[in-house]
Amino acid sequence: MAEPASYDVVVLGGGVNGAGVARDCAMRGLSVLLLERRDLAAGASGASSGMIHGGIRYMLSDRKVTELACRDAGFIRRIAPHLVFRIPFIMPFASRAEEATLLERAAWYATEVYVGTYDLYQPLKGGRPSTRLTPGEMYALEPSLRPGLGGAVTLDEWGIDGQRLCLLNALSAESHGARIRTWTEGTGVVRDGGRVVGVRWRDGLTGEHGEARAAVVLNATGAWSPLWGRRSGVEVPMRPGKGVHLSLDRRFSNYGIICKAVDGRQMFLMPHEDESIIGTTDDDYYGDPDDLEATSDEVAYLLEGVESLVPAVRRARVTRAWCGVRTTLYEYGKVEDALSREHQLLDHAAEGARGLFSFVGGKLASYRAQSEEVTDHLLAFLGKAPRPCRTHEEPLPGGDEVPDPVELARRHGVGAGAAARLVYRQGSRAREVLALADEDPRLKLAVCRDEGILAAEVVFVARHEKVRRLQDLRRRCRLAIAGCGGLDCARIGAQLVAHELGWDADQLRAELADLLEVNWRERRTVLDGWQLAEEELLRAVHRGLGGL
Repeated sequence: MAEPASYDVVVLGGGVNGAGVARDCAMRGLSVLLLERRDLAAGASGASSGMIHGGIRYMLSDRKVTELACRDAGFIRRIAPHLVFRIPFIMPFASRAEEATLLERAAWYATEVYVGTYDLYQPLKGGRPSTRLTPGEMYALEPSLRPGLGGAVTLDEWGIDGQRLCLLNALSAESHGARIRTWTEGTGVVRDGGRVVGVRWRDGLTGEHGEARAAVVLNATGAWSPLWGRRSGVEVPMRPGKGVHLSLDRRFSNYGIICKAVDGRQMFLMPHEDESIIGTTDDDYYGDPDDLEATSDEVAYLLEGVESLVPAVRRARVTRAWCGVRTTLYEYGKVEDALSREHQLLDHAAEGARGLFSFVGGKLASYRAQSEEVTDHLLAFLGKAPRPCRTHEEPLPGGDEVPDPVELARRHGVGAGAAARLVYRQGSRAREVLALADEDPRLKLAVCRDEGILAAEVVFVARHEKVRRLQDLRRRCRLAIAGCGGLDCARIGAQLVAHELGWDADQLRAELADLLEVNWRERRTVLDGWQLAEEELLRAVHRGLGGL
């Protein structure tokens, strides 16, 4: 057992809120330990819709949520400019003007007023104001929409890789003195009477275990918060909601399209990096967060909703169905998508656990502001003098500059597409990655052609981005996540990581089998006849050649 170490704050949970709090606390001079039982962003932060958006649908009931998210989206664009990209959305009207009923005309007017009100928040996040499109203008932009629509309004949002956003916050926290431990579970709290004075932990990969003493323990474990709370003798009220997304193997359009599901819920089809995403469901979930998988009914529900506006989506190839659990605040009686996206910091002192706090709710887009609020509270609890927050000013790693990918491709002799994807993921750190390729030209090999992953990037993230399992590379650089499902890249990526981390042949095979199993859980619900044949080929290649 490791000797107990002492910290000001122990953060449980490596999602974006846990990583954001760890970063802010460390930047304000507190000693911090972050424990994550799996990998960074392995929960809801990595399974979000991948947007830092204001949430136009929250304006009627949660105007404060919309304003906070828009303001913070502007700050995220400042500190991670390489990781953010614009997604213009189209919201079509159902009927043409000459055919519209009085009620439909009233609905058009209400929609324009509603979207126009959202325009008041666009300057906070650098978005463009809405525009009314005639049917001709709408179809010129998006010809795949079904015929007979009466035009549309537009609105602006920003996309982001939520997994890398989470990672960069953890790396920044570490650079300011925090200690980050992944694949390490907090197994229970350490008490001194009615006060929590630390946690017990266990490393799931090495078996190492120990205690960490701290004046504050923050439970930021997301969907696992109620479970961890009961383990600690406290209650964490929450109404978890399951959200399912589908990925298409390419960009279906350069515009996001807002649709309605058969039950009237709002949905979307949107471009995201090199693929398209369909989302999302919102259903109460009372199961085990570790046993989360999309069902065929949920896949059909999403496709049906998008098909009502974009019939050609049925001809697109769905590559995976992935899901997460929203940690929405508990409220009885409301339908799921009407629940508040507000956040709360729960103090468990009244339950005999002074020093234990739980964070519940919130949105990815507001993580930085939420972390600032929590850190302010923890400083006051610790009796420390207030210290200014700088998380909106200091760039995240790689966010200080966005290099020109064309220039990088020319200078280092790599493909322009690979250079562009590398700059998107790494920002200014792309130069460090390509320096590895200059030292060893073999590292210019394209490991994954779909995602533009160079061997040099795999080596770089294995060395510098807290990789302990092969599946961690899915969240670092999207290894084995594209249409091939790992057929082109998993084995080569595994060999590169094994060399960097010192794995023997048995561990390499075990890690590769685990990665393929993770992929299989996301793919099996969406596979049809010919995709099943490809999956059989994929597994035969790895089992036959890799001895899995």
